[in-house]
Amino acid sequence: MKRADVNELFSRLRELDPHPTTELAYTTPFELLVAVVLSAQATDAGVNKATKKLYPVANTPQAILDLGEDGLKRYISTIGLYNAKAKNVIALCRLLVEQHHGEVPRTRAELEALPGVGRKTANVVLNTAFGEPTIAVDTHIFRVANRTGLAPGKDVRAVEDKLEKVVPAEFKRDAHHWLILHGRYVCKARRPDCPNCVIRDLCRYKDKTIERD
Repeated sequence: MKRADVNELFSRLRELDPHPTTELAYTTPFELLVAVVLSAQATDAGVNKATKKLYPVANTPQAILDLGEDGLKRYISTIGLYNAKAKNVIALCRLLVEQHHGEVPRTRAELEALPGVGRKTANVVLNTAFGEPTIAVDTHIFRVANRTGLAPGKDVRAVEDKLEKVVPAEFKRDAHHWLILHGRYVCKARRPDCPNCVIRDLCRYKDKTIERD
């Protein structure tokens, strides 16, 4: 995709949604971190339903440690893979208390050293909690980047590296959210809503859908 088209693409997405953010409910970096860990292979709505009950009771590393693994499971049992996630959340809370004074670290290396935290989760926290211009490539962003021709790549890291190069600096802070939301609600996996897409004329996707009668 040409540089002028990339600029136009993000200009239109920004006009549509000037202040995008995550759909996960949180009030602190720690709440966001836990929510993102819980969101793997789960919907944001499902995570929010669980954390709405959990956070009023325990929303700090020590408070969740005090709940214990079995206590935590009672709050997150509606989320997929909750047994493994409970184990990871308890382990990361322990590390936060022992090594970071209960605070969420602000570097990628320290974040990725936490149990259950990979590159994508670290990118989300760095971007959303701390304002870093990182781009966390999930299935939505991977699909949009490849379909549109914005940043084609064979795997998520290749797409992330390409996006880092092609996204103009003025858009990089919010690019992550714009692309996720576009993939979630417009450029959907099974049937993209091309007729109502604001970037359809810039998109390189060959099998664009048409308006149904």
